[in-house]
Amino acid sequence: MKFGVVTFPGSNCDMDMVHALEHDLDFSVVQLWHKDRDLQGVDVVVLPGGFSYGDYLRSGAIARFSPIMESVIAHAQRGGRVFGVCNGFQILCETGLLPGALLHNESRKFICKNVHLKPVSRVAPLSSSSETDQPLVIPIAHGEGNYFIHEDGLKALHDNDQVLFQYCDEAGKVNNWSNPNGATDCIAGVSNKEMNVFGMMPHPERASSSDLGNTDGAAILRGLASLVEA
Repeated sequence: MKFGVVTFPGSNCDMDMVHALEHDLDFSVVQLWHKDRDLQGVDVVVLPGGFSYGDYLRSGAIARFSPIMESVIAHAQRGGRVFGVCNGFQILCETGLLPGALLHNESRKFICKNVHLKPVSRVAPLSSSSETDQPLVIPIAHGEGNYFIHEDGLKALHDNDQVLFQYCDEAGKVNNWSNPNGATDCIAGVSNKEMNVFGMMPHPERASSSDLGNTDGAAILRGLASLVEA
């Protein structure tokens, strides 16, 4: 099994993801350049966080047209696994591989802190391996993490068990007080209907090492790997 981590101009969490997958979790990882089209036979494509193309126009709007994204879209359409974190999540929404959009934080401020996440989907391996009554502690670092989807789309997400995580408090309760950015229904991550494309705003790669005092993110990344191993 092999992971491929894409680097766009402005990516700044690509090496964090490579280190977490390769050194903390012992997976095989290759680095993919945005101008290339060859995915080098990877099983899972990861779009990392950062500020691709400086977030000009709209976060993820330009990266969506990078040459490698044609291959990523084709990979996803064949049933291949794709995972986007933060800016990667924004890019996946821009491509239409994931439903919804990421808007400016309700506060209009950049937010960088630990948050609590409630695992929701009992189908998606990213979240189903985590207990629903035990919140995960994962860092966020974004200015446009306010997930928006219209009412019908929200109903479809819940009907199809596509909501991966919701922001919650320390006790695991989902409420507006624990919503850091104004996201619709406190949503922090979603999957596509086919359960092979996933996106989330919080950074699991920043919480995957005992050296950092937090390994909650490792469970999420291992869940992604289980999709291929199954």
